[in-house]
Amino acid sequence: DPDNVDPHAAGPQRAEPNRAEFEALYQRHNREVWALAYARWMDADAALDIAQEAFLRLWKQWEKGEEIQNPRAWLLRVARNLAEDYVKSAFRRHGTMAPQMMNGVHSKDIQPLEQLERQEAFAQLRGVLEQMPQADRDILTLRYALDYDAQQIAELLGINATAVHMRLSRARQRLADRLTAQGVQTIP
Repeated sequence: DPDNVDPHAAGPQRAEPNRAEFEALYQRHNREVWALAYARWMDADAALDIAQEAFLRLWKQWEKGEEIQNPRAWLLRVARNLAEDYVKSAFRRHGTMAPQMMNGVHSKDIQPLEQLERQEAFAQLRGVLEQMPQADRDILTLRYALDYDAQQIAELLGINATAVHMRLSRARQRLADRLTAQGVQTIP
């Protein structure tokens, strides 16, 4: 009886594949084929596409009357090849690796959460600076906001460069102490 075929035996050797045999084979091996693709990409949707394509190719081979001695091994080999081809097709589509493989690649743009954290930290910094003595604000502004070096600051303030370094060091320490008192650990 052609319908009473062992689903674990070799594929059919006739032009018309047996649907029940194929469904039994699918039930027996689909999770394993899916898991192989999933392990490669860690993407459930891509793994499902790859597994379905592997089973579709098996069906087509059976329709052609091809004999496949070990359908499980054949499916796993085809799925492995399809998973590798996925890299190549992702490269053609995106000009790079598949998107899920790009974890760890960071944009030059500031992410929204980081931007918000930065804005909050700078608001705290401005608040602390407003409460500091004018001399501290002046020297910190010249050095860090206007990017003046010690010699330029010395000329503007009419003091020597050594005094600039000492004042900057003390102003930075007072700023750090005030920020720490407010719970600010780092400024992005």
